[in-house]
Amino acid sequence: MSEIAPPADAARSQEAEIVAALGERAVVLIGMMGAGKSTVGRRLALRLGLPFLDADTEIESAAAMTIPEIFDTHGEPHFRDGEARVIARLLDGGAKVLATGGGAFMREETRDRIRDKAVSLWLEADADVILRRVKRRADRPLLKTPDPAGTIARLIDERYPVYRSADLTIASRDVPHEKIVDECVAALHGYLCSAAAPTLSETP
Repeated sequence: MSEIAPPADAARSQEAEIVAALGERAVVLIGMMGAGKSTVGRRLALRLGLPFLDADTEIESAAAMTIPEIFDTHGEPHFRDGEARVIARLLDGGAKVLATGGGAFMREETRDRIRDKAVSLWLEADADVILRRVKRRADRPLLKTPDPAGTIARLIDERYPVYRSADLTIASRDVPHEKIVDECVAALHGYLCSAAAPTLSETP
């Protein structure tokens, strides 16, 4: 049986309910490089009528350098410190959709901030999907190795156990982006708009 899309006004109502339930919280997309955080995030923000921000773009703007340049010049620990500061600042700015870099959620203080001020949504992608997508890009500092597939496998082993603590998980796979966005909207609505879901807007 084919899936039937909800009527347009029902979908709009669902999206409005999500935004109302979010209050001042952000929706934070986490996941590996190539999982589609920026692409899905932009479309999700458009659906919800919220601003979209990409943490990597904001980091580059703050540093006046590209991320590969930051890695080459200052090293990964310096980059991670700046990343944590930028994400903390962005989480203070009210409701939005925020895409984060693959390593951001690995930092405990960033996870704590996201838990306090956002709903986290993991775009979970298989290794072969990630490798196929990132092969086309030359701007991935962590993949400047003789064995990118091995590096991706190692990062998955390190990161996925931590990513599993996200509030929601959506499978990122090779289907139309709008299908992934539909699934994100449905998951957010189920998480935020059930009778027991907490909302900041209800607090006095």
